[in-house]
Amino acid sequence: MRLALVTAYPPSSTTLNEYGFHLARHLADKPEVRSLVILHDDVDQPVTDLPARTSAVPAWRYGSLVNPVRIARAVRASNADAVLVNAHFTSFGAGKVSAAVGLMLPLVLRMLGVPTVVLLHNLVDTVDLERAGFSSHPLLTRLLTACGAVVTRLVLAADKVCVTMPQYVDVLRTKYRARNVYLAPHGSFDEPDPVYRSPEKTPSLLAFGKWGTYKRVEILLDAQKILREQGVDVEVVIGGTDSHNAEGYLADVRHSYGDLPGVTFTGYVAEEEVPVMFAAASVAVFPYTSTTGSSGVLHQAGSYGCPVALPDIGDLAECVREEGFDAVTFDPADACDLARALDSLLADPARMAAMGEANRAAACGIPLADVADWHLAHLQEVCAQA
Repeated sequence: MRLALVTAYPPSSTTLNEYGFHLARHLADKPEVRSLVILHDDVDQPVTDLPARTSAVPAWRYGSLVNPVRIARAVRASNADAVLVNAHFTSFGAGKVSAAVGLMLPLVLRMLGVPTVVLLHNLVDTVDLERAGFSSHPLLTRLLTACGAVVTRLVLAADKVCVTMPQYVDVLRTKYRARNVYLAPHGSFDEPDPVYRSPEKTPSLLAFGKWGTYKRVEILLDAQKILREQGVDVEVVIGGTDSHNAEGYLADVRHSYGDLPGVTFTGYVAEEEVPVMFAAASVAVFPYTSTTGSSGVLHQAGSYGCPVALPDIGDLAECVREEGFDAVTFDPADACDLARALDSLLADPARMAAMGEANRAAACGIPLADVADWHLAHLQEVCAQA
């Protein structure tokens, strides 16, 4: 099979770039894939870190209104037998129009007769749009929800749509009466060697992601200040960059909290630096006010055996319940409650160790290499029906 993969890909910092990198690596390893072409977003630097039998073609630009046309042309030029689209609802743009237009791609490819599977990482139906920063008024929320339903139907024009959480399957089959949906777990990128965390070192609290909308680090920094005032010495590492929807956010935070000791802002974290960052963390913290899909960061933290502190909300809570992760929870609007949760966890090394082992087992239970086999089976099925 000649396969085209539409995805963000390093050195792009667009969301799902890391998942795209690992998914491409595992797909290229499969004997069923004769060749793989990655149709990635435009980047200033050349794409160099490619698996064997893989090429990379810049085929779309974040925020552009002509992405479906560009990608369709690139698919035709690649002579691909099938296309796998790795996306969520803001993959193709921060603006509502560009994001929606980008997700017309499955319909365009279907009209061209190209067998297409979409790996969809979130649903508008399960997102609290106001908490996630996409809406500021109930009327706008209703409008966006209605538009989201239209875009969801455009995505369902694909031959098949894969989602990563059971509740998404239920929504698509019940509300949209979709019969071309299948479930595949997020999958672990790799199974790293177990990490030893010394109880003697100063605890390090890691928050990793794209910041500024529903992911906000102020509550973590306020909690660190409370812990220090209580005599608990902790460091904070904030990894990652601004969200496309909140440029300048981290610079403002650094300015506001510049006098707080023990805080490190890493900026963009290259793929090869990710294992070092998680291995150095005592606890992975998720200072989210909302969720927009299955958390790749939670799966990464788990694969490195990190204890976890997170709010009991949305898809994070669903991941914990459905996939067997363990975590301490806190009120996402209360820094004192986060400080309490962290203090109780850091004071109990045995609990931290047990939580890390449970999270490693949950994250590594189904490798992404196996999930890639599931996608290929569905791709082969839609090719046979074409």
